[in-house]
Amino acid sequence: MAYNRKDYYYKKAKEEGKPSRAAYKIEQIQKRFRVINRGDIVIDLGCSPGGWLKEISKLIGPKGTVVGVDAEAIRVEIPRNGAFVLGDIMSADAIEQLCLRLTREADVVVSDMAPNLSGITFRDSYRSYELASRALEICRGILKEGGNFVVKVFPGRELDAFKRSLKQTFKKVETVVPPATRKTSSELYLVGIGHKKI
Repeated sequence: MAYNRKDYYYKKAKEEGKPSRAAYKIEQIQKRFRVINRGDIVIDLGCSPGGWLKEISKLIGPKGTVVGVDAEAIRVEIPRNGAFVLGDIMSADAIEQLCLRLTREADVVVSDMAPNLSGITFRDSYRSYELASRALEICRGILKEGGNFVVKVFPGRELDAFKRSLKQTFKKVETVVPPATRKTSSELYLVGIGHKKI
């Protein structure tokens, strides 16, 4: 039976004026792991269309800051406690612009980045791994000791090695597939808790 794209979370997002179902994923991850606190500085890598940016801005409150980065423009209004950098996270310039907007090390780094899907499984999973690895590289440079990390990745032969890298970097690593994930998607999220600053 074919998957119905216009399922519960698709309809819920439309009804509640959210950019996409992704908004519910960060909500569900937060409910389970409490990775974000009031007053936190949060970096949202690959933030377009803006669903996570908007939800995170509510979680951190007026004394927190969320900074999003993406090569594509966002479709939501930038929150009062937020900022947006238009740029490719693979470029040093975009990361430099991001750092200029920080007043201290980040408390949390999140990444919902995904490659443009080709339909070739091994290629898509490898591109996902490259994006997740870049997110981890950025994370190591700007995340405070004890901070948290959330990253999306597609399963592939590189997944185990990536998990090992996370376990070297964080005190605890969890795997989760939020209920809002499309039933046909293989994506999963890795949650790193307690950054071990080296």
